[in-house]
Amino acid sequence: MKTITIPCGEIKGTTCQWPGVTAYKGIRYATAGRWEYPKEVTAWEGVYDATEYGNCSYQPRAFYDEETVIEKVFYYYEFRKGATYTYSEDCLFLNIWVPEGTTPDSKLPVLFYIHGGGYTGGCGHEKHFDGPVWASKGVIAVTCNYRLGPMGFMCLPGLKERDGHTGNYGLYDQMTAMQWVQHNIAAFGGDPKQVTIMGQSAGAMSTMQHCISPLTHGLFNKAVMSSGGGAHKLMDSAQTHEDRYEFWERVVAEAGCKDLDEFLKVEPEKIFAAWQKLKKESPKFAMVASPCIDGELLTKSPLTALNDGDVKEIPYMLGATSQDMMPFFIFPMAKDFCDKQREAYCWFFDRQLPGDKNGAWHSSDLWYWFGTLKNGWRPFEQKDYDLSNVMSDYLCNFVKRGNPNGEGLVEWKAAKAGQKEVIRFGEGDIRMEKVCKLKLLWTTLTNKNVGE
Repeated sequence: MKTITIPCGEIKGTTCQWPGVTAYKGIRYATAGRWEYPKEVTAWEGVYDATEYGNCSYQPRAFYDEETVIEKVFYYYEFRKGATYTYSEDCLFLNIWVPEGTTPDSKLPVLFYIHGGGYTGGCGHEKHFDGPVWASKGVIAVTCNYRLGPMGFMCLPGLKERDGHTGNYGLYDQMTAMQWVQHNIAAFGGDPKQVTIMGQSAGAMSTMQHCISPLTHGLFNKAVMSSGGGAHKLMDSAQTHEDRYEFWERVVAEAGCKDLDEFLKVEPEKIFAAWQKLKKESPKFAMVASPCIDGELLTKSPLTALNDGDVKEIPYMLGATSQDMMPFFIFPMAKDFCDKQREAYCWFFDRQLPGDKNGAWHSSDLWYWFGTLKNGWRPFEQKDYDLSNVMSDYLCNFVKRGNPNGEGLVEWKAAKAGQKEVIRFGEGDIRMEKVCKLKLLWTTLTNKNVGE
């Protein structure tokens, strides 16, 4: 167990599954009361014990056994079965994996990952995130927890009166974690000027929000988005915090509270029960616990920002999977975004994962990007490990240089308008290939691989 000194104080790490890598788990990066904006942690007393993961945000699964809920079983078995998670409002923790022997002079690039889960579930240390291979390839890895569901995206006029704005607490958590990294990562051997942010699903959408935010300049210089990056009119929301007041005020009443003061003290289980009951009343409430335009962190929607050219001019990597959620929209959205950037690389993942007939489902590529296949239950084959090694090589090259290409790898051509090919990972050889929209539609309708 290695102890180092960082600006916050001394911190003790531990070993992980990768030889020569030290893990620092459960680092408190900020504090926040209920629906308060986070305050970055700048110091602590004594030696911080970073040998165990921290609490996850409260989320629906904290209040039921997801193994007994049929619509939750698939992802439970895939990413969480056998692991133990604790849930709390005190959940602002991050995790860091560092090659042993680094010093402040090492200046290694950093990959900061934001987990998905529809803004309502997940954490930064589920089984597929537990020990990224990146540190063994010269890249410092960071994952973080942030507030979810009503705890992370409540919007109420009383909160605006108190703080000047309301909503997006989960996004502010993410941003504060990035700020903590800026202030402390050099002591771990990282370069605060070479930080790439990455996310998948809601994590990709979060990454997109940070790429258009006026508050995040200087916190990162590259971005990676899987199954959720880009913008499309069918997935774009221009709702403001005011637009959501009516719904959240109904949640307050449903939870049995007569005012904000009572709501600030009510049990989390009542808040989640009221939110889940009311959001079922109409499809328009399905994503009410999600980012909104607050006039501070977000001043416009992703689609408006993209049309205005108001997106950070940095290198990007985007892609999707063949059996993704709505692949007919998700993949073209990523490709269209890449085509409009100065330097961007687009991928398509279609490895039909062994163990069942679900194909390259939403989130399946994460096992490969993180290099954590041994944490899973599936009978992965040697070609899966080989594919993961190549994909993580591309990813780490991108983090290091803003270009995924490297010695021994198939050339990954940058996207541009009129260039139809993207790199294809999965079935068959890795190669640049055109992904036909008609085949994507076939995949959407039949749940069959585009190659069939």
